[in-house]
Amino acid sequence: MIAGRSRTLVAFHAHPDDEALLTAGTMAKAAAAGHRVVLVLATSGDLGLTDSASAAGDLGARRLAEARASARALGVARVEWLGYADSGMGADLQPDPAGQTRFVRAPLTEAAERLAHILRAESADVLLSYDARGGYGHRDHVRVHEVAALAAERAGTPRLLEATIPRDVLARAVRASARLYHYPSDFDIDAFCSAFSARREITHRIDVIRYAGAKRASMRAHVSQTRADGADRTLAAFLRIPRPAYDLIFGREWFRDPALPPGAPVQRDIFAGLP
Repeated sequence: MIAGRSRTLVAFHAHPDDEALLTAGTMAKAAAAGHRVVLVLATSGDLGLTDSASAAGDLGARRLAEARASARALGVARVEWLGYADSGMGADLQPDPAGQTRFVRAPLTEAAERLAHILRAESADVLLSYDARGGYGHRDHVRVHEVAALAAERAGTPRLLEATIPRDVLARAVRASARLYHYPSDFDIDAFCSAFSARREITHRIDVIRYAGAKRASMRAHVSQTRADGADRTLAAFLRIPRPAYDLIFGREWFRDPALPPGAPVQRDIFAGLP
């Protein structure tokens, strides 16, 4: 992946554990090649579904600590939290906690400037965010897409890549694994398989199978997200997949470059072509 000199990759995610699912392999691959990798979290994930033991304390603080453990497994050099609270997934947006603002309530320009400040300080070459759907439609993920686009423009970041998954690949993987593993009741397979991006929108396909072990360790770090209401959540189901199958399922990661037209040749290096 290294392209002549050391680069800086900033991965911007909505909540702790999002990095593990979507970009951990790419982050680990970049770090192993000698590039600087920075993880920026919009929220602390304080409204994440969890078990009673985790919910009894400060869940946001615990989830941020888990994100730092995940980052160590990936070789990340710096972890930053923009200071916002989780906006949750329910129909009603909860009140702001003391001293914080729910991410979707924050002014777009304010949040973008917080991220742009980091991009400028790091002289970031590539920023990772989400597609316009926010993947599966979580309000904080959609906001990450909006904030990242404005921040990259303000900071002059050369390349913005939106982490996503081809719908057909996701549908095959989820339905195949569902024959072997029972997904939690909150996991809507049909809705999940209609999310993310069409294959023709994909501009970058990154081979990360050599870094599947680091990606698995990143997932494992997010203990508070593995169980809720006495039952396993999706992350726990992923971690039960045996390594050979896990490596095949999670051995690629995909991105969309909004600056490129649909159907453009698929790239295999996120840094290729940068000045």
